[in-house]
Amino acid sequence: MQLSVIIVNYNVKHFLEQCLYSVRRATPGLTAEVIVVDNHSEDNSLGYLQPRFPEIQFIVNPENLGFAKACNQGLKLSKGKYILFLNPDTIVPEDCFKKCIDFFESHTDAGALGIKMLDGSGRFLKESKRSFPSPSAALYKLFGLSGLFPRSKVFSKYHLGSLSPDHTHEIDVLAGAFMMVKKEVLEKTGGFDEIFFMYGEDVDLSYRIREAGYKNYYFSGSSIIHFKGESTRKGTLNYIRMFYKAMSIFVRKQYSGSRAWIFNFFVHSAIWFRAMMTAVANFIRRLGLPVVDAGVTLFSFWGVKYFWNEWVRPDVRYDNRLLWTLFPILTVVFLVIAYYAGLYDRYYKRPRLIRSALIATVVLLAGYSLLPEHYRFSRAIILFGSILSFVLIGLLRWIFISTGILSNQREQNEELNTVIVGTAEEYENALHVMKQAGYAERVIGRVAVYDSDNTAMSDWKKLNQLYKDTGFREIIFCIGNLTFKDIAGIIPALPRPVKLKFHTGESLSIVGSDSKNTSGEALSVENGFALSDPYHRRMKRLMDVAVALFGLITFPVQIILVKNPVHFISNCFFVLLGKKTWIGYIPGEKPFPKLRPCVLGCNGVPHSVSNELPGESLKVMNYWYARDYEVMNDLRLIWRRYKQLGG
Repeated sequence: MQLSVIIVNYNVKHFLEQCLYSVRRATPGLTAEVIVVDNHSEDNSLGYLQPRFPEIQFIVNPENLGFAKACNQGLKLSKGKYILFLNPDTIVPEDCFKKCIDFFESHTDAGALGIKMLDGSGRFLKESKRSFPSPSAALYKLFGLSGLFPRSKVFSKYHLGSLSPDHTHEIDVLAGAFMMVKKEVLEKTGGFDEIFFMYGEDVDLSYRIREAGYKNYYFSGSSIIHFKGESTRKGTLNYIRMFYKAMSIFVRKQYSGSRAWIFNFFVHSAIWFRAMMTAVANFIRRLGLPVVDAGVTLFSFWGVKYFWNEWVRPDVRYDNRLLWTLFPILTVVFLVIAYYAGLYDRYYKRPRLIRSALIATVVLLAGYSLLPEHYRFSRAIILFGSILSFVLIGLLRWIFISTGILSNQREQNEELNTVIVGTAEEYENALHVMKQAGYAERVIGRVAVYDSDNTAMSDWKKLNQLYKDTGFREIIFCIGNLTFKDIAGIIPALPRPVKLKFHTGESLSIVGSDSKNTSGEALSVENGFALSDPYHRRMKRLMDVAVALFGLITFPVQIILVKNPVHFISNCFFVLLGKKTWIGYIPGEKPFPKLRPCVLGCNGVPHSVSNELPGESLKVMNYWYARDYEVMNDLRLIWRRYKQLGG
C-alpha cells in the first residue's frame, strides 16, 4: 500500500466532512487507506460521518487522549509506505498526494515532507516552514520583531521568513497539520512522543527525523487550505498554556546546560507576558465589559442629574442619600435587562445595543412610575441618563472593536451578499444547505464553472470584475466540477474584503474561516435550530433559574405538589448550579445543540424513565424541540407535568 492517511478528530465534524471528501478525491490512482481517530467528540461526529464514509476506518477513544497518542494509535494500524498525519480542518487538492509521493521518489534523502498551507481566506500560513526553537528566535517573537521584519533572516528566523513560500526548501520543522513521513523512517525514530498532549509533538518528531540522518522538506509544488484554530483557538489562555508548555518540554528534552536554562527563561517569560495580556482582554470581554458598562451607566445618571440640577431645575434639590441607593439599583436593572436583550452576546451588534437601551429605558420608566411618591425624583433624569449611557456604551464598543478586544464579525456576516460558484446542480445543493442554516437570503446568484454556461451571473474566471459590479462580500466555492486545484490558484488574487467558504457536492455542510486566530464557521442544518440562538439559550437558563428559586422558596408547598419532594429540592440545586435543565432531550441520539442533562424529556417523561417509542420517533421529537424551541413551551410542559419534577 502506498499511503496511509491518519486524521485525529475532536468536535469538528463538519470540517472533517469536507476534509474527507477532499481526501477521497485525492486518492484515485493510489493504493491508500484513511484512518480517523476520534478523541471522544461530543458533537455526534461518528454518527454523522460513518454512514457517509463506509470505506474509512474509525477508531473511537473513550476520552480525549491528545493529538500525539491518537496519531500513534492510527500509526500502529497503518499499512502504507508513506504515512500522512493530516488535520481534520484541512482541504487537500486532487493531485496533492501524488505530487508529494513523486517528490519522495525523486529525493531519496527526504525523510519527511510538509506543504504550503493557506488559511481560509487564501493567505499563506507562515507555520508551513519553521526552524527549531532557540532563545534568540523566542526573544524576537516575544517582542514582536519577527512581525515587524517578516522577511528578515535574523528576526524572522523561527518562521524562516527569508525563504520564499513559492519555492521548495530543506527546513527544520514540519507542521503537524500536514506531515508526510516515510514508514521506514518512523520505524527508526518512533512516532510522536506522547508526553506532548497538543502542540510541540511535530517539532519533536521533526528533530528526531533530522537526528536520524534524514532531511525535512517544505514542498511548494502543491498547497492545502488549513482552517486554523478549530480545536483550540489561538489567543485563549488554554492555547497559550498548552503551546508554551509544549515548547518547554521540547527544550528540556532536546537541549541541555545553559542553553536550556536561557531558553526556558524566555519561554516562561513569554507564558506570563502573553497570559497577562490575554487575561486582560478576556476580562474585558467576559466580566469587565459589564463592569465598564455599569460605571458608564452610573456616571450617566449622575452626570444628567448634575446637569438637570444646575441648568434645568436649579430650584429642585434631591436627597443624595436616596440617589446613592437608587442609581446603583437603576444601573443593575439597566444592565440585567440589556443582558437578556442580547447586549453581551459573543459578537457585538449595533442593533442589539439600540434594542437593549430602548427596552431597559422603557422598563426603568415603568418601574419608576410604580415607586412610592417619596422615592421619586425625575423621569427626565432616567430618560436622558439612559440615552447618555447608550451613547457612551456605543462609543466604548467602537473603541474596543477598533483595538480588537471585541468582534462584530457576526454582524458583518449577517449583512453579506453571497455568490455560489458551481454548476446549476451544485448551486441547488449549496443553496439547500444555506436554507437549512437560515442564510438563504444572503445568496444573490450563481457564478458558472464553464464559459459556455449563460444561465449564471458570470463565470468564475471573472470574479474580480463581478465584485466591482455587484459588491458581493462572500463566495461559496463548490468543489466538484471545479477542482480544488483551480480554486487554490485563484483565491490569492481575490479582493481581501471577500470571505471564502467551501462546499463539496456530496456534503451537508459549508465551512470557512476568516482568520488563523479565530474559530471557523460551519453552516449546516444545525444552524437552523432555535436552540442554537444565544437569545433562546439565555431565556431557557432564566426560566430554569426562576423555576428552581420558586421551588426552593415555596418548599413546604412542594411536599404536596410533587411526588418526590426531596429529589425535587435536589433537582432545584442542580439546576441553579448549571448541572441540569428542567426540560431537555429524550435519551438517545442527540445530534442537536448541546443541553445539560434534563429532569423531564421534551415529551414530558422523566429522564430516568425509559421510553417505549421507536428510536426514530424519539429523534424526530428531539429535532422538533431543538428547531422550534420557545421558552413558553417549556413552561407549559412544566405546568402540566409539575408533579414529575422530583423524578
